[in-house]
Amino acid sequence: MKEKNASRGPLLIKNVLVEGKPNDIFVDDTGTIAAIGEGIARTCREDAAISIDGNGDLALPGMVNTHTHAAMTLLRGFADDMPLQAWLSEKIWPLEAHLTGDDVYWGTKLACLEMIKSGTVAFNDMYFFMEDAARAVDEMGLCAMLSYGFIDLFSDEKREAECRATERLVAALSGMQNPRIRPAVGPHAVYTVSPKGLRWLSEFAMNEKIGIHVHLSETEKEVSDSVSQWNKRPVRILDECGILTPRTVAAHCCWLDREECTLLARKGVHISHNPASNMKLATGRAMPYHWLREDGASVTLGTDGCASNNNLDLFEEMKTAALLQKHAWNSQTLLPATEALGMATSAGARALGFGKGILAVGEPAHIILVDS
Repeated sequence: MKEKNASRGPLLIKNVLVEGKPNDIFVDDTGTIAAIGEGIARTCREDAAISIDGNGDLALPGMVNTHTHAAMTLLRGFADDMPLQAWLSEKIWPLEAHLTGDDVYWGTKLACLEMIKSGTVAFNDMYFFMEDAARAVDEMGLCAMLSYGFIDLFSDEKREAECRATERLVAALSGMQNPRIRPAVGPHAVYTVSPKGLRWLSEFAMNEKIGIHVHLSETEKEVSDSVSQWNKRPVRILDECGILTPRTVAAHCCWLDREECTLLARKGVHISHNPASNMKLATGRAMPYHWLREDGASVTLGTDGCASNNNLDLFEEMKTAALLQKHAWNSQTLLPATEALGMATSAGARALGFGKGILAVGEPAHIILVDS
């Protein structure tokens, strides 16, 4: 598989397959697809600063990873064979407490390289020292929605500090004026963020017109603990706090019930399926794709961080998702390859606001070439 950078002036990609048919693609100097068609190479070659012969390769929209923690490339293989809560509290969080901005910069840069090598052009990232992450993304040329992982642990003092950190990040990213980098808010989960914190994030995101990135109903314990503490399931808490919006990406969603799938679809929430991570951490249930699809929900694909996957390859994740759904729900026809590809491309691009994720005139030239 080969990925091409179309950022250095008009680009002509000739001799490729688009939807199975021979075509050429012309990209203008704004990085937008200007023309697709057979024989375009003859009329556009003099206008192109760069010309690429695709040699009959398949042209596809670039992959979009809707849930990851990019800098966790540094934690790959650090903690395996553990339940989620122990994995977080005993291994991941103590180590993350020692990370620096420089660590996050280099970890994110490594993640970008890994994603580029496997055809990913955009990703949704929640972590810490996100101004350093943004610098890495800017240098590597990818698109990203970046959020600070907001964790107040139900402390008023901690909540105020997290609010200020969120405000600083959004101001910094907005000040970059880089269309490839979009700010979002990142409430970690209902078990780490207070209802007051969730409501503040909802109002802030609405006022700033930015996205929301949250973990939701990843494990049975998350749901049962929520019911024990609040007498409410996580979906209801997020709904009451204003977190469920058309700008929201909710990761995992393994333990949704039927009514919650309907609610998420009605609210326009984008779901991020993370099958490899869910299997590694033994969440005990696959995301109910069949219910979400029946309700018309937007379902996308993510890898989670390298510490729980252990890679960022969305081609591998597409296969894993299709196999897991078939096995978990005993349906040979569930999640065919065409739908898995749509999750990893068009659905993800729409969820993050980076075009429609298709190869069409007027769309961003997020193009990858796959050996045919």
